[in-house]
Amino acid sequence: MNQDEYRQDEARRRELPTFYYHAHFLEMLSFVNAHYAHVLNASQRAFGRDFANLSFPAQCLYVRLVNRKGSLFARSRLRYPELGQTAPLLDELDAADFLARPGVEQVDEMLGFMTRTKIVNAVRPHFVGMKTTMKKAEMLHFVREHVPSEQLFDWLPSEGVLLQGRADDVRFMLFLFFGRIQDGLSQFTMRDLGLVRARDAREQYEARFPDRDDAVEAFYFARRLADLERDTQQAAQLAADIDAWPHPESTVAAGLRDKLAYRLGRALEGDPYAALRVYQQGESARCSERVIRLLLSTGQTEEARRFLKRCIDEPASDDEALLASDLYARKFGKKRTSTLTDRLRSADTIDLDEAHSGSPERAAAAWFEARGQRAFRVENSLWRTLFGLLFWDLLFDGDAARRHSPFERLPSSLTEKRFATEHADAIAERFRLLEDRKALKRHLLRISVARYGTNNGIFRWRQRILDAMHALVDEAPAESLREVLTLFCEDYQSARYGYPDLMVIDEDGVRFVEIKTDGDHLRRNQLLRLEQLRRAGFRSDVVLVRWVLDPRQPYVVVDVETTGGRGDQHRVTEIGAVKVINGEIVERFQTLLNPQRSIPPNITRLTGITPAMVADAPVFSDVAEDFAQFLDGAIFVAHNVEFDYRFIGHEFRRLGRPFRMPKLCTCASMRKLYPGHKSYSLANLCKAYDIPLKSHHRALCDAEAAAELLLLINEKRMEALTPVDEPVSAQAGR
Repeated sequence: MNQDEYRQDEARRRELPTFYYHAHFLEMLSFVNAHYAHVLNASQRAFGRDFANLSFPAQCLYVRLVNRKGSLFARSRLRYPELGQTAPLLDELDAADFLARPGVEQVDEMLGFMTRTKIVNAVRPHFVGMKTTMKKAEMLHFVREHVPSEQLFDWLPSEGVLLQGRADDVRFMLFLFFGRIQDGLSQFTMRDLGLVRARDAREQYEARFPDRDDAVEAFYFARRLADLERDTQQAAQLAADIDAWPHPESTVAAGLRDKLAYRLGRALEGDPYAALRVYQQGESARCSERVIRLLLSTGQTEEARRFLKRCIDEPASDDEALLASDLYARKFGKKRTSTLTDRLRSADTIDLDEAHSGSPERAAAAWFEARGQRAFRVENSLWRTLFGLLFWDLLFDGDAARRHSPFERLPSSLTEKRFATEHADAIAERFRLLEDRKALKRHLLRISVARYGTNNGIFRWRQRILDAMHALVDEAPAESLREVLTLFCEDYQSARYGYPDLMVIDEDGVRFVEIKTDGDHLRRNQLLRLEQLRRAGFRSDVVLVRWVLDPRQPYVVVDVETTGGRGDQHRVTEIGAVKVINGEIVERFQTLLNPQRSIPPNITRLTGITPAMVADAPVFSDVAEDFAQFLDGAIFVAHNVEFDYRFIGHEFRRLGRPFRMPKLCTCASMRKLYPGHKSYSLANLCKAYDIPLKSHHRALCDAEAAAELLLLINEKRMEALTPVDEPVSAQAGR
């Protein structure tokens, strides 16, 4: 059972107290009042006092309403057994203005809240001959198109429909706490169930917003973004208010504005001029790209040229500079292909056996290793881990590591791009460590030992976490490391993704490699990272994988006999395996195993393996190392492979050893390549293809039979795939 499965299992067994939701709401209110009193208006400051004056059951009912989806509810449907009769509690909430009646401004929510039948009954008397067979979506479109909101509100039955009072106050306070539009308190519940990690609310936190204006501006954009995500039909209405958009100073509000501009623009691209106007409100590279493309598509060529030149001369980011240079060269420099296409077309190609197609990066790493190079699968983890360990104290210790709320994983200095300026002197001092490789490795080791397993929002701890970092430190120039790490210091949120899949150490030093297979696209952020790494002095390339059938590829065909059908409850009693290379069985592995549990009689009848036969047999731990060596570098093959793979995987994991291999199923492959058989059981296929099966349900016999099926499968695969003919380019293997 892995860590995530363990946490989920613990959550299922954990019980929450009866009024857990009330405690969560009070925790949120207390936190907001303690850290955000300076941004609350009079109504929001009074909310806590007014809420405290309610009876405990009324408070609980109100929190129940907060946690419901939407702000409307039917009075008759509120049933919470732990609160008893809800009618007097609703009256109490009503008297204290914690309930309200829906008005014209809630007409769209009322339409979504009501059934199609109720809407039809309300509208039909006013439209003679109206079709009543329309689906609800069609009905909603019809009434919104033909009936003004005020008229429609008068027609709709609102008796017994109530509105959560002071919802705007609650929504704003939830936004202050979470930094996003959050309906309800589900995060608290998931924390208590152990499904979400959170810090102690009593720790030191800093306010997300220095003043009310910044908070209100950020809330403005966040609320509209949430409305758009819930209903793209609101796009035109949201765009109509574009002249009223604030011009934020804070990083949080500016980021939300850019996100809203992009998503709203995408929703409006049926009207390119409306979309263009929206995109121009954003300052992100994504918005700039859409502005350029829409200017070109609407014939505004000169405006597009000027905009591109501005992006090239004064780019807001490396991403914007890259896309602008690329588009300018293609649209005005007569360059026919994009930089992304050029990098893919110029990439080296390596040949890998098609059975590795489920994990091309792992297979490519093995390819480089087989040629005497060191290869590490790193992607984003290498740089994020190096950044996190190098600056651990600045990121996670003391006042420098303050966050905005217990649920935030990153220190606020990173999320708001203040890290480089707030810690300029400390960063410069830490960068001097890069000049002394031994001192740098001692620092990384010291932090890893002291903090191993500590939850953080930057990287995940791994058992061999220092291997790739030490290889990088040993081979990379200090200046190159400094340049990449500076990107993280200046804008961590933008710099954390898109790095190449592999780091390869060869005779020329460090090389970063992005692996792509046929049909894969090189994303812009991946191209950006390749260019940034090159600018820092690293070799960084794209390598294409060509899937082939390699006769030199070892296959190990495995069969296991077990005490039952579930790998997490039952154990292996026998392993049989044969190694196949170039169409021939070159080695065999067979052993009985003591399963350390009983063997059911029905299993003995099926396999012939009795408790007496395994009483003196080795346990799996005795043969694990030998079997791992037998499997090393091979493709795991079995008939109904998931069964055998799952059991072997469980046996290794019981010993604390990871188990992951490429795998091939002879049953599934025979179905695909040799269709038409009534049954694809091992016995029936052996009969159909005259394959010996003298001791069916004994592991080695079944493994040898499945190996014969593998040969049939590879014959068909050879017809469809490229055979290995000659070595790949010298550059790829350098």
